[in-house]
Amino acid sequence: MAGPSLRPHVHWAQRHRELYLRVELSDVRNPDITITDNVLHFRAQGHGAKGDNIYEFQIEFLEPVEPKPVCRVTQRQLNITVQKKESNWWERLTKQEKRPLFLAPDFDRWLDESDAEMELREKEEEKISKMKIESRVPKDPFKHLKKGYLIMYNLVQFLGFSWIFVNMTVRLFILGKDSFYDTFHTISDMMYFCQTLALMEVVNSLIGLVRSPLIPAIIQVFGRNFILFVVLGSLEEMQSKAVVFFVFYFWSIIELFRYPYYMLSCIGIEWKPLTWLRYTTWIPLYPLGGLAEAVCLIQSIPIFSETGKFSLGLPNPLNVTIQFSFLLQLYLIALFLGVFVNFRYLYKQRKQHLGPKKRKMK
Repeated sequence: MAGPSLRPHVHWAQRHRELYLRVELSDVRNPDITITDNVLHFRAQGHGAKGDNIYEFQIEFLEPVEPKPVCRVTQRQLNITVQKKESNWWERLTKQEKRPLFLAPDFDRWLDESDAEMELREKEEEKISKMKIESRVPKDPFKHLKKGYLIMYNLVQFLGFSWIFVNMTVRLFILGKDSFYDTFHTISDMMYFCQTLALMEVVNSLIGLVRSPLIPAIIQVFGRNFILFVVLGSLEEMQSKAVVFFVFYFWSIIELFRYPYYMLSCIGIEWKPLTWLRYTTWIPLYPLGGLAEAVCLIQSIPIFSETGKFSLGLPNPLNVTIQFSFLLQLYLIALFLGVFVNFRYLYKQRKQHLGPKKRKMK
C-alpha cells in the first residue's frame, strides 16, 4: 500500500489581479501543474524537506481564477503565477477556512490591501505619465520617407563601390601589374560619382538624419575628395601612377562592408558576421588607405612645385607667391591627424558594438 504523499512548503502572496505561489523545491523535474474546477493540482519530482522525492498538493481557491497558470522553474525553487478572474482582494487563499499546514505567507512579497492599492495606483500613474510623455513627442510624418532615402542611398553606394572593387580585381588577375597604371582612366568616372554622392553623408549628419558625428564624416569625405578631385583629377602626371590603384582599392574594400551594414540597420536587421566585418576590417585597411593617400600627396608635391599650379601670387607691395606645394605639406600633417581622429572614433564604435557585454545581475 502506498504511503501518504509528500507535500512541499508553499509560500503565497497576492495582488488585486494575481496570486503568487513559491514552492520550496530545488532541482525540479517533470512538473505537472493544472487548474481544474478552480483547484490547482501540483505534482513534481524535486529536492524538498524529505529529500529527493515526488511532491504533490492541491489548493482549492477562495474565488474563481483563470485556468492557465504560469510556471517558472529555477534551480532553488518553483514559482507559479495565477490570474484572478476578478480584480479584488481576498481575505485568504483557500476556500477552506483553516489554512493547510504546508501553506504559509510569502513575507518577501507580502503586502496588505492598502499597500497593494498604493502599488496599483503608482503603476497606473506611471502608465498615465508615460502616455502623456509619448503624446507630447510629435510623430514624424516623414519617418518612412527618410528611411527609404537612407536605404536607397546606402544601396546605391554599395553597388557603386562593389563595381569598383570587382572591376579592379578582375583587371588585376587578367593584366597583373599593368592594371596599376590605367586605374584612374578606367575607374575614375564611377569613383567621381560615389565620392560626390558621399557629400550627402555630411548633410545627413548635419541635419540630424543619422546619428553619426559630424567631424569624422567631414574628415573622411572631404579628405577623399581632396585627393580625388584636386590631386589626381587636376594632374595628368599623377593619373598613371601605381599608387592610384591602392588608394581606390582600399577605399572600395572598406565601403563593401560599411554601406550594407547601414542599409540593414535602417530596417532593424543586424547580421553578426557583417557587424564584425564592418567594425574589424577597417583596422588594417584604414591606416593602409591613409598611407596610400600620403604617398599620393608626396608624389604630387614636386609636380605642383614645378608647374606652379594652384599657387597664389599676392599683389604688390608684398609680391609673395604662396606655393600650393607648401599647402600640400601642411595638409600631409593634417592627413595623419585626421587618420588618428577617425581611428579613435572607429575604435570606440568597435568597443561599443563588439566589446564584452555586461552581465545582468539575477
